Amino acid sequence: MAETITQPPIDRLLAIMAQLRNPDGGCEWDLAQDFGTIAPYTIEEAYEVADAIAGGDPAAICDELGDLLLQVVFHSQIAADNGLFGFDDVANAISDKMERRHPHIFGDTRTDDVRLQWEQIKAAERASDGPAGALSGVALSLPALLRAQKLQGRAVRVGFDWPDTEGPRAKIDEELVEVAQATSDDERHEEVGDLLFAVVNYARKLGVDAEGALRDANIKFARRFAAMEERAGGSLSGLSLDVQEGHWLAVKASERP
Repeated sequence: MAETITQPPIDRLLAIMAQLRNPDGGCEWDLAQDFGTIAPYTIEEAYEVADAIAGGDPAAICDELGDLLLQVVFHSQIAADNGLFGFDDVANAISDKMERRHPHIFGDTRTDDVRLQWEQIKAAERASDGPAGALSGVALSLPALLRAQKLQGRAVRVGFDWPDTEGPRAKIDEELVEVAQATSDDERHEEVGDLLFAVVNYARKLGVDAEGALRDANIKFARRFAAMEERAGGSLSGLSLDVQEGHWLAVKASERP
């Protein structure tokens, strides 16, 4: 009896995507896509992975990681169809990068400061690409809060930073005044942006991940709001602000240890 050969899972996935993009019998929708049309789905799937991790359900995490992996395979197939690169090139490139950035693991280098070594290697990689500013390479497509963190982190590398938390804390007060003094929608737009940027900087100096902190605050607000609605019989509509505030305070009190 012939031995059944099981196809490696990644090869199976690659074959599925190749067929979906095959002009002869492939999927019309998949064939119509390009890097630009797929990019929003890639970002969405990354956030769904984060949501699954926050939910703590291993099955959901596994499922969402599969969806995210599909995005990598999809982009790779689009590239292959256009003669640019393939999935193996993507896998080899990231493998090369990981080995290069971990010489203390895959090479003979030894260091007492792994983070510093990592940053030095990344800086050398950027330098090899040609002259560039300290903030170059921070993707515009990142969520604004996360991009603010990364821009500030890059500025710190060249010494552009407050010596302690007092400076960024005072900057928040300054920006609040400027928001209050704004006299047009355009001014308020600009000043609120400056205020948010200052808050991110203060969080960074406190050692807080602003993106993660706001994500958790969103989850907490949604949980508390749902509890308020439950206390109010299903809806807050029509209730006075005082009554709604009473429900809010009750929900907060119920969460205290």
